[in-house]
Amino acid sequence: MEIEMMPKNEDSSALTAPIISSALAQIAPRAQGLLARMFADPNILAKEERADLVNELRECVASHPKVSELRVVYGMALCVNLEVQEAMEELREGVRLAPDSFIAQLKMGELWMRLRVCEKAKEHTHQAALLAKNLAQSELARRQAATIRTMMREGVERGGYNYKSPWQLVASFRKLWKRDRPEVEALATVETR
Repeated sequence: MEIEMMPKNEDSSALTAPIISSALAQIAPRAQGLLARMFADPNILAKEERADLVNELRECVASHPKVSELRVVYGMALCVNLEVQEAMEELREGVRLAPDSFIAQLKMGELWMRLRVCEKAKEHTHQAALLAKNLAQSELARRQAATIRTMMREGVERGGYNYKSPWQLVASFRKLWKRDRPEVEALATVETR
């Protein structure tokens, strides 16, 4: 059995899948290459490459602000670049522009899942599952939903907007203690008589 290897000087761009969507075709070829690498393994991009990709996508979104797919891809690149708040805003806008987009709902659910806000993650993931058009999409949504259920069962949930920090709990106990203090003092004076 003979295996042919590609010569080292041959261009490997033929191995990357072309970006199909006409909206995504607006992305510069270099950024498309970075996107393909990011989709293959987000950890492979160097810090400078992530920053370049985010800048390219930012310009592209500024040129085409009503294209949901661009917002989603930009949000994903922001996540890889650890710019979570901006990523959330872009993904939220992507969902708003195209509420029937499988990938927008799935990625919004994934971001909420990674932030451990399981109820919101569950909602978006369920919506993505309903929008799935093939077995691969159904499987992605199913796996993400299973991960969210596991997180909820194991108590890994942050709790979303109801999250209370330990300091808020201390303040609640302090208020409770101060509120009951006159009753305790009244009981203490009754017992000493």
